[in-house]
Amino acid sequence: MAFPTAVNSQITDAVTQANVKVLGDAPAVAMGNLYQATAQALSNAAHNATNAGQQSWVVAQAATTKNVIALLQNG
Repeated sequence: MAFPTAVNSQITDAVTQANVKVLGDAPAVAMGNLYQATAQALSNAAHNATNAGQQSWVVAQAATTKNVIALLQNG
């Protein structure tokens, strides 16, 4: 401690150690948050790509059906 206080030295030491632990854990927590956000973004991208593929398949089926109907009516 820098100077004597009326607070028990064990209390000030405990508070100081808790503060140091929080500061020491901060980089790991930040990296965990980054990994979590990256995983969420990648899973959203995969879901969006799958959904786009499914929707394009539906459009292709509809176009094929419409064209077959047109051929059968005009043939």
